[in-house]
Order: sequence, then C-alpha cells, then structure tokens
Amino acid sequence: MQECVRAKNEPAPNKILKITAGLKKAAFLNYVVALFLILTINFLVPRLMPGDPLQAIYGSEALLVITPELQEELTHRFSLDRPLGEQYLSYLTSLCRGDLGHSYYYNTPVLKVISGFLPWTLLLAGLALLISTLLGFFLGVESGFRRGRTLDRVLLGGVMLFSGFPDFFMGIVLLLFFGVFLSLVPLSGALTPYAGHSGLLLVMDLLHHLALPLGALVLVRLTGTYLLTRNTMITTLGEAFILTARAKGCPERVIRYRHAGRNTLLPVVTAAGLQFAHLVTGTLFVEIVFSYPGLGSLLYKSLLTRDYPLMVGILLVITIVVLTINLLLDVFYSKLDPRVAKCT
Repeated sequence: MQECVRAKNEPAPNKILKITAGLKKAAFLNYVVALFLILTINFLVPRLMPGDPLQAIYGSEALLVITPELQEELTHRFSLDRPLGEQYLSYLTSLCRGDLGHSYYYNTPVLKVISGFLPWTLLLAGLALLISTLLGFFLGVESGFRRGRTLDRVLLGGVMLFSGFPDFFMGIVLLLFFGVFLSLVPLSGALTPYAGHSGLLLVMDLLHHLALPLGALVLVRLTGTYLLTRNTMITTLGEAFILTARAKGCPERVIRYRHAGRNTLLPVVTAAGLQFAHLVTGTLFVEIVFSYPGLGSLLYKSLLTRDYPLMVGILLVITIVVLTINLLLDVFYSKLDPRVAKCT
C-alpha cells in the first residue's frame, strides 16, 4: 500500500526516467537474445537439410576437390559424428576461439580471410555513418530554423532528390561522371598498387580512392537524418523553454544549437542506429561497384566460387558488427542525456 502511495506521489519525470532505464536493460537483453537466435539458426540450417551435413556446409562442388583425409578432419572438427547437443556445444566453443570454418577457395581459415577485408568495410561504413549523421544534423537544424525560406526549400528539394536513388546507382553515376568523364578519382581499389606511399601520402591516396564510394553512401543516407532533425527542430522551436530563452535575450545561434538543436540529438542517434543495418547493406553493394576490397567484394567472390563457409562467416560477422554498433549507440544515450545515466 505504501509503495502504491509512493508511486502515485512520485513526480512524472522520475517515472519516465525509470521506465527509460528499464528499456535500456531490456534492449541489452534483446541484443543477447537476437545474437543467440542467429547463432542457433546458423548452426541448425545445414544440419537439418537432407543429406550429409558436411555437404550442406561446404557444397557438393567443394567435396569433389577435398581429399578424404580433409573430409575426415572437417567431420571431426565440426563434431558431425556426435549427437546434436555435443555438436552445438562444439560449435559455440569454436566460435569463441574464432573458428568460423575453412575457406576452400582461399585454402585458409575463414576468420583470417575476413580479417583482411573487414577493416576496409568498417572504415567506409563508419565514415559514411558519421558524416551523414553530422551533416544531416547540421543541415536539418539550419533548415528547420529557417522553415519556409529559400535555404530551407533548396535543401529540402535537393536532399529529397538524392534520396530517390539506390546506393549502387548513385555510385555508378558518380563513377561515370567523376571517374570516367572528368578523370578526377580512381575507378577502383582502395590504394594505388605498388605505389609504396607512407605517412601523409598514404592517407591522401586512401582518401582519394575513398571519395566516390563514401560520397555515394553519404548522399543517399543523408535524407533520414536531415528530415528527422528538421521536423524535430520545427516542433522544438515552439516549446516554452525556447520562448523563455528568447525573452531572456539569448543569441539566435545559442538558441539554435544549445537549446533547440541539443533536444534533437536523441532521435537523431536513434535513427542512426536503425539506419546502420541498411547502411551496411548499401556498403556491400557500393564496394562491388567500385571493386573496393571490403566484405562486399569478398561476399560477391564467395558467391561466384560457392565458398559456403566463407559466405556464412561473412554474414555472421556482419550481424555481430551491426548488433554491436546498435548496442553502443544505446549506451551513448546516457552521454547525450545525463538524466538517463542517473537511473542506471
């Protein structure tokens, strides 16, 4: 009875903050459950298919070139001659050791192959997420603050125009215009072969190759953050605390970013987390267009060569990266809004 009375008398903001803290814990649990389900499905699918599980994992073409000794070793490694429960335990143990299988195309462990391509994808996707979020935020703040003016109309029309193109199509357009017609940037790759650059020259060469794929991703992914920031900004400008700040004589720039702009950060971070999964998908296609040495090119090659262990390993790594980034963005909430941190 006392708890009910206390809850009834508790201020509404405290209730909201406690609910938010509970949602954060539930979100972390959701990520763990999602990862567990993905790992379980990845384990069960090849073993529930008719025929030899090793054939489902590697494909019939690979078994034609694999020696009987290697088949026996792989059967023992995956514990395919043991009960299903022991196989699942062995599967989880292997994942904890970083054993994602053996790529028969590269004739090396899958994790070793992926580790050579993953940094390039993380660099491209990470920069695209950072730049598109920051640029969309600042353009949305300026556009929302100047609603109905010339700058707002130009930004709104231009951003909506770019949003209608898929990532790979935008990449093709930029490649043809800046790479083929103007010859300003390289057509493929991440570094100039056999150039031997180091230091600042290496960084400049890397950025030179990164310009077009990064530009394609940023132009297409800019729209969501821009529209969300603009709409939130328009709503926030009508709040009472904005009117109070203006009545106190605060400069317009302070009102724009410190008061109104700061209140749009939480939904922007939420949108960035939700868009990251789609950004990774777009990155894979853009890498194929520009022959960029990331997981997209590697996944395309694994499809052509039917290297199933490498294919499954790439998809599993991408899933773990997406879940990790979304979890980090949820944790970042407490930095943007200190009220959330007080409830944890």
